[in-house]
Amino acid sequence: MDEAPRTTYVLVDGENIDATLGTSILGRRPRPEERPRWERLLQFVEERWGQQASGLFFLAANNELPMAFVQALLAIGYKPIPLSGAAGDKVVDIAIQRTLDEIGRREADVVLVSNDGDFVDHLDDLLDGRRVGVVGFGEFRNQGFAGLAAQGLEAFDLEYDVGAFNAALPRVRIIPIDEFDPTQFL
Repeated sequence: MDEAPRTTYVLVDGENIDATLGTSILGRRPRPEERPRWERLLQFVEERWGQQASGLFFLAANNELPMAFVQALLAIGYKPIPLSGAAGDKVVDIAIQRTLDEIGRREADVVLVSNDGDFVDHLDDLLDGRRVGVVGFGEFRNQGFAGLAAQGLEAFDLEYDVGAFNAALPRVRIIPIDEFDPTQFL
C-alpha cells in the first residue's frame, strides 16, 4: 500500500507581512508591484523540501471580503482564510495558533510566514522531528525564533531566500562578504 505523500503546510500571516512591509520597510502602503509574489513562496517550499506545499493565507476581513485578492489567491493555489471577530481580537493570530495545534496532530511539516513572536511556543512544540520553517524579513523577525534554530527551525528571508519580490526592497542588512557586490551601492 502506497503512503500518501507528505505535505508542508505554508501558513501565511498576511496581516503581519503586509504591516512589516508597509510600516517598517517602505514607510507607506505598498503599491501592487511592491507586494510579494505569493506563488513563488509555494514553489520555493516545494523545491527546498522536495514535497507538496499547501498554502493557507490568513487575513482579517472585518466583515469585508476583499474578493479580488481572494480570487487571486485561489488562482495561484492558496486557500484564503478570511476571518472576523470582536473588536480587539487578534483573529489571524488565534486562527494560526489553532492551525499549528492541529498540524501537531498530523504527519505533516509546516512553514510559518510571519515575523510575529506570538507563534514561537507553537513552533517550539512542533519541533519534534518534523520539518519546521519560518519565513519573513530577517531583521524584523522576533528574536524568539533564533532560539529555536538549535532545535531545527529553518529560517528563510522572503526577499533574499524566496525571491518573492520583483524589485529590491529598500532594506539595510548585514551582508556576508561573499555576497557583497559594490555595484549595488555605486
